[in-house]
Amino acid sequence: MKKKLLIVLVMICCIGMLGACSKKSSSKSSTLGWAELKKKGTVVVGVDDSFVPMGFRDDKNHLVGFDIDLAKAVFKELGVKVKFQAIEWSMKETELKNGSIDVIWNGYTMTNDRKEKVSFTNPYLKNDQIVVSLKKNNITTIEQLKNKVLGVQQGSSGADALNDSPAQLLNKIKDQTPVLYDTYAEAFLDLKSGRIDGLLIDRVFAEYYISHEKSEKEYATMKTSFATENYAIGVRKGDSAFVKALNQALKTNYENGKAKEISEKWFGEDKIVPQK
Repeated sequence: MKKKLLIVLVMICCIGMLGACSKKSSSKSSTLGWAELKKKGTVVVGVDDSFVPMGFRDDKNHLVGFDIDLAKAVFKELGVKVKFQAIEWSMKETELKNGSIDVIWNGYTMTNDRKEKVSFTNPYLKNDQIVVSLKKNNITTIEQLKNKVLGVQQGSSGADALNDSPAQLLNKIKDQTPVLYDTYAEAFLDLKSGRIDGLLIDRVFAEYYISHEKSEKEYATMKTSFATENYAIGVRKGDSAFVKALNQALKTNYENGKAKEISEKWFGEDKIVPQK
């Protein structure tokens, strides 16, 4: 009897050890560094697939955009395949940390808060925050937003700017609380219907979106005093080898003119930040 009990206990211990090893291996494989990703041959890029013109779905449901094209060019240079995965933008850093994605690349603004969570490449594009309103409402200054309803995308750099510098805009709007949206597309629908009076948004999104609207002339845009932003690529914190590889690939695409070609395709001009 004792012998049978001993065998059972040994089996239980072995199963427990195998389970622990399996969890450890799974945890390690879910957060691969650059060397392992290169060996694997595929990198997963997390995107907000409604962020025009950086990464969005066209009328055939194909994922297209400036960042999509640039990412393809960069990873082609690095010799690995790229897979794009749509994510909830407010959860992007969590998705990166837990290994669901390997890269955040979709109009991703460098901020001090985000630098604590991810490692950034050199910036490749500049952007700033503007407020979009309807011309008929005649809102031409920040002061005229007093007691008005403002919308912003949840987890966006605009939302971060509001939190970091509330005196510039947040303190002026109704209840000092913006309406949060999952996507800018949803926010534009509410702007059109009058549910919000203004929309704090990335200039690159606003200009592209409005220029492709039949009601383009119905919109007005207004500058803000928020600092100019830099778009960059985010990888898991501390993966300096991946950052170095991406920086070199960005530089190559800048020097061979491919990045300029992609910029002119989507913006009609060369907006690429020089890569050194």
